[in-house]
Amino acid sequence: MPRTLPSLNALHAFEAAARLGSVSQAARELHVTHGAVSRHIRALEDELGLALFQRQGRGLALTPAGQRLRDTSTAAFAQLREACDELRQDGSRAPFVLGCPVSLLARWMIPRLERLIADLPGLALHLRPQEAPVDDALAGLDAAVLAGEPPWPAAWQAYPLARERVGPVVSPSFAQAHGLAARGPEVLLQLPLLHTLSRPGAWSSWAKSTGLAEPATHPAHGYPHLYHLLEAAVAGRGVAIAPAHLVADDLASGRLIAPWGFQDTAAQWVLATPARLPAERSATLAAWLKREFEAPAQAQR
Repeated sequence: MPRTLPSLNALHAFEAAARLGSVSQAARELHVTHGAVSRHIRALEDELGLALFQRQGRGLALTPAGQRLRDTSTAAFAQLREACDELRQDGSRAPFVLGCPVSLLARWMIPRLERLIADLPGLALHLRPQEAPVDDALAGLDAAVLAGEPPWPAAWQAYPLARERVGPVVSPSFAQAHGLAARGPEVLLQLPLLHTLSRPGAWSSWAKSTGLAEPATHPAHGYPHLYHLLEAAVAGRGVAIAPAHLVADDLASGRLIAPWGFQDTAAQWVLATPARLPAERSATLAAWLKREFEAPAQAQR
């Protein structure tokens, strides 16, 4: 069997002391105590069965064995530091894979993508549509934008972006045809309520938050994705229930209106990233997303 290396902590302490010619300076560089460096060196000498330093007046001098180990360990640690620096640089240039729900990608992210690229030119962003909820490991992703309720998985670093707000939205022509400007939300009990099959309880939750009786939905008014739901609302097929951020551009352009505003839910929009990954790129992207999420939210209150 090949012999195992001595403790890397001991080798690191020795290398620093030998290179700097001082246990005290080594301790400062390594952010440990003088005693810790001395103990590591003694343990290394015991394991090798050789003296690496000898007293010389009030200082230390390397023995021939110590000189040999210093030259080898200094070169080895320098190569390790260089390799780690190169890997960090390679990682900073690698594509940043961001998972997004399909509806968020189509209705919110893509319209802002040009601005994101201009504001964060060093982020090589690769967008990945997510049809299904992400798993706890965020497999294959550097991060994901999602809406959900805490607590989050322990393996995540979650950056809060905004509270999720939902409300009914309709086309201006539908609102005019049914006189919604002069009627309260109870009129919804008489109107076709559009909903997504992936979130069947959205209308019930919204009605409960506003104190209304639970409205009835019909299977014929269900759509597989939010994108289809909102296009049906734009076409005047009925009243849709939607998150405020995903209709912000439609409201701004006048394609949709929100006659009764939006209500907070228990969910939050977050940027989730594996906690094991370096935080620099995720934190920068999270700050940008938070600013973008907050801008329309202020206008919709």
